[in-house]
Amino acid sequence: MRRALWAILALSLFGVVFSGVLSYQELFGATAAACPAPGAPGTVLGYPACIYGFFVYLAIAGLAAAGLRAGAHGGAARAAAHVAHA
Repeated sequence: MRRALWAILALSLFGVVFSGVLSYQELFGATAAACPAPGAPGTVLGYPACIYGFFVYLAIAGLAAAGLRAGAHGGAARAAAHVAHA
């Protein structure tokens, strides 16, 4: 399980960096003035799709990190609870 969480964390951090670079270029780069108007093709609710991807990857990275942290601290607590119920 921990190996899967590490893989998810690594892939999501790559996604955060990749979509972050694209978002930065879309919002602040040289072509920012030429961005399509809200509602134009290539936008979602007025923003480029890469911005939404950035926040989704950020959420996935946060969830994977929280899962890894809970696994590191929760393993002893689960074992103690299992012994108490036996």
